Amino acid sequence: MDFEYTPKVRQLQRKLQDFMDNYVVPNLPLWRREAGDGLQHPQCLEDLKMLAKEEGLWNLFLPGQGLTNLEYAPLAEIMGRVHWASEAFNCSAPDAGNMELLHMFASDEQRERWLDPLLDGKIRSCFAMSEPDVASSDATNIQISIRRDGDDYVINGRKWFISGAAHPLCKFAIVMGVTDPNAEVHRRQSMIIVPFDTPGFRVVRNIDVMSHAFPGGHCELVFRNVRVPSTNLIHEEGAGFAIAQARLGPGRIHHCMRSIGQTELALELMCERAAERRTFGRYLHQHANIAEWIALSRMEIEQARLLVLKTAWMIDRHGAKSPLREIAMIKAIVPRMHTTVCDRAMQVFGAMGLSPDTPLAEMWTWGRVLRIADGPDEVHLRTIARQEMEAAAERRGATLPYMNTPDLD
Repeated sequence: MDFEYTPKVRQLQRKLQDFMDNYVVPNLPLWRREAGDGLQHPQCLEDLKMLAKEEGLWNLFLPGQGLTNLEYAPLAEIMGRVHWASEAFNCSAPDAGNMELLHMFASDEQRERWLDPLLDGKIRSCFAMSEPDVASSDATNIQISIRRDGDDYVINGRKWFISGAAHPLCKFAIVMGVTDPNAEVHRRQSMIIVPFDTPGFRVVRNIDVMSHAFPGGHCELVFRNVRVPSTNLIHEEGAGFAIAQARLGPGRIHHCMRSIGQTELALELMCERAAERRTFGRYLHQHANIAEWIALSRMEIEQARLLVLKTAWMIDRHGAKSPLREIAMIKAIVPRMHTTVCDRAMQVFGAMGLSPDTPLAEMWTWGRVLRIADGPDEVHLRTIARQEMEAAAERRGATLPYMNTPDLD
């Protein structure tokens, strides 16, 4: 691997960082005022979208835009320093994943009606997979019914923790459900587009996360005899599980790099506080435990970043199915690192670190969310352990020459 970013990426990094410094960060106070209690969509964000589009900082994640996953990753890190900034560049979840999904699998009609407005930033979308009544980390548990009825499909069931569904510009959901309960376990599910104005479809509530409300939200949805035309089916019946896997690989790269961007900011804040605050006659960084926290944080961030970049490199070279172990590893490692670094920074700030005067408490909250969102840690650890044991079974006996057991013959 070449660890040097290409000239093209370095140029985009500078351009993107300048945009963040000149336009996004100065708008933080205005965004907070306009977001209010977390349920309003700030107008300043729409203004930033127009400016980002003019600057050419738009849809950078999308295949065909000239950037690989490896090249986009450091740009996602810069955007991630402000938790809402990705939307200004039309690169935020869940839209980015939905655009990739539609880019790969949508019909021409679906592209024209749904993908083109998404690419233009005129509308937003949500991805409805998780359900309240089953362990949705195993997608084969999905229960919501998508039943064929003539030229339509009829949908019944509930979804929840659906990011972005409360956004005022959210116009459709990509819903994963069961079209054939008798098929092979990984061919029972399909994906279908459900417009938000369809009768029988309702956003029940925007669920607070760790007592925080987010614009766009994490919502509970109800589908009662929701009827949509069969042309809204994505790709084909039974393809839902495979489509979900194709969607989640690159999306986890984006999540992890945005998370690393937040931890970089947390470390910067920690170092600044440690350099200006004194206790017992010393600056905080001169105390051994604080110095250790700073050093550990730097090492852990670098380790996480390298693994994420390796995973992006593998997806670019071999496709999203190849680095399943690495995707699982970054999804388990990065959120834990995120909360750990933010927790240390909060401790260095003392009471101020718990308050809205710094972004640390909100950043810690998002890191904690990521230990469940897109699959809980335990599922990814199980994947890693299973692959290790499969590899061990293939080489069984290979470690015998290394053993010092006595010859009993």
